[in-house]
Amino acid sequence: MAKVFEVKNVDLNVGAKLMIKGKISDNASMFCIDMGKDSNDLALHFNPRFHDTPGSVIVCNSKRGGCWGSEQRDPNFPFKKGAIIKLAVKVLGDCFKIELPNSHIVTFPNHLSLKKITYVRVKGDFKVTSFKFE
Repeated sequence: MAKVFEVKNVDLNVGAKLMIKGKISDNASMFCIDMGKDSNDLALHFNPRFHDTPGSVIVCNSKRGGCWGSEQRDPNFPFKKGAIIKLAVKVLGDCFKIELPNSHIVTFPNHLSLKKITYVRVKGDFKVTSFKFE
């Protein structure tokens, strides 16, 4: 069963950074980090997929009023099943910058133009062991 870690009433403003540490499941197929106003309005959906076509890929997207936008795909995939990893998500006015375990940066536009993130969810084949804001 997929794990879900959800925090509501967060107060992440422009310039803030979310730091997440956790363990990827040994038989992982995917996990995601969602940030936005609520589960129907996500400014960032960060979704590493271990078994996508044609292979492993990071998919980023946004959701407005329950409707998904256009996917952005990044083939840089530093994730390994069973690994303990750290991720950092920087909230900028016009975009999000996600620092991956190999120091590669994924940048995704803030299509919802949110100035404050109030909702964070981590779900899938990933167990959160540390979660903090800077």
